[in-house]
Amino acid sequence: MDERTLQLGEKKVSHLLWQFSVPAIVGMLANSLYMIINRLFVGNVVGADAISGMSVTMPISFILMAFGMLVGIGAGSLISIRLGEQKKEEAEQILGNGLTLLLIIAVVLSGGLLLCLDFLLTNFGASPNILPYGRQFISIILLGSVFQFISFGLGATIRSEGNPRISMNIMLVNAGLNIVLDYIFVYVLGLGMPGTAVATIISQAFSAMLVIRHFLGPASVLKLRLKNLRLRRHFIVAIFAIGMAPFSMQLIASVISIIFNQGLANYGGDSAIGAFGIINTLTMFILMPIFGINQGAQPIIGYNYGAKNYNRVKETFMQAIIWATVIVTGGFILIQVFAAPLMGAFSSDEDLLRIGTHGMRIFLLLLPVVGFQIVSANFFQAIGQALTSMILSMLRQVILLIPLLLILPRFLGLNGIWYASPASDLMASIVTAIVLFVKLRQLGITSVQSN
Repeated sequence: MDERTLQLGEKKVSHLLWQFSVPAIVGMLANSLYMIINRLFVGNVVGADAISGMSVTMPISFILMAFGMLVGIGAGSLISIRLGEQKKEEAEQILGNGLTLLLIIAVVLSGGLLLCLDFLLTNFGASPNILPYGRQFISIILLGSVFQFISFGLGATIRSEGNPRISMNIMLVNAGLNIVLDYIFVYVLGLGMPGTAVATIISQAFSAMLVIRHFLGPASVLKLRLKNLRLRRHFIVAIFAIGMAPFSMQLIASVISIIFNQGLANYGGDSAIGAFGIINTLTMFILMPIFGINQGAQPIIGYNYGAKNYNRVKETFMQAIIWATVIVTGGFILIQVFAAPLMGAFSSDEDLLRIGTHGMRIFLLLLPVVGFQIVSANFFQAIGQALTSMILSMLRQVILLIPLLLILPRFLGLNGIWYASPASDLMASIVTAIVLFVKLRQLGITSVQSN
């Protein structure tokens, strides 16, 4: 067994968690920063309607991400468990099947979405004013989506084999190139929405090339082999089963985004949609470190669960919760204090600023409890408890949030849309705490010993 993989079961958990998490956090923050800078360029160079146009395409972006997670995280989690069981050859077969699935999904899904793009965007809340901006942006993204699938989907398996720093470097290259190309295409050349979309595709294509090169080169624990590209039914079922929880979460995020956009269009117009796009971008920047911690914890938890070292499983999980809570609490303070200047950096449109500043403070009111809920859902996914993970993930995004989004605006108008999110966060976290306590007792993980 490779030494980098063996350390998952032997190295001190606190050091190991940060060794794996920091590269993921840095890489994801870099990508999130790209999204912020992207919108800064669009808002200040193209205009407020352009930001709203990008915002109305969010449901499609979530759909693409959902399928990338279905295969990428599903295969990555399965690979970690197989490496913990010292089944390297099977882990390589899973890697090959994952790549084939990603290529098939990219072609079929993107083609289907392009065929009905205007219909989708209109039903997602796009008015005649912002529809052209949305169409220009997302059509180009869909045409090059295969690079996104490879870059994101296979990138998750690089962390799973014990190479988090390589994954981080690829993400940094992607984000850095994206920012530079955004500046050239949007600010210097004045290409507007098509410019920012092309910048995204070029950077993702370069990242995809680096990912493939890694699995063909000497630095990888696992190798991409031609014979493993042939799909095997039992691997497909296993990948989909474990990846179903994050897939469902992202797919529902798309549905939620549609409901948000429709409500915002009815109660606040295009400015409210644009404001939500900015709020969502800033929220993702705050939550990216939590996802990074999850990605760092996943191979540690998966390996030790496969090796039946349950004390290390729980220790990793508890440390992830503590650090996640520290991060989101810091983000909460930042948002509440600096909401107005943060919104003002994206646009000088008075309507957008007024709606966005007020909405952001309410929307993120219960941010300090979100880290616990996200980490807990990921814990069940990492140990292969796919159904529990899916339910907990959907609890906050579906079971509670959708009814609140449909009911509260009828009484509170636009404020009802903003208040739905913190109300859902609070109730979901309470239920998650109860389920987690019961599950830990069932698994027999009742004490922690430092390693």
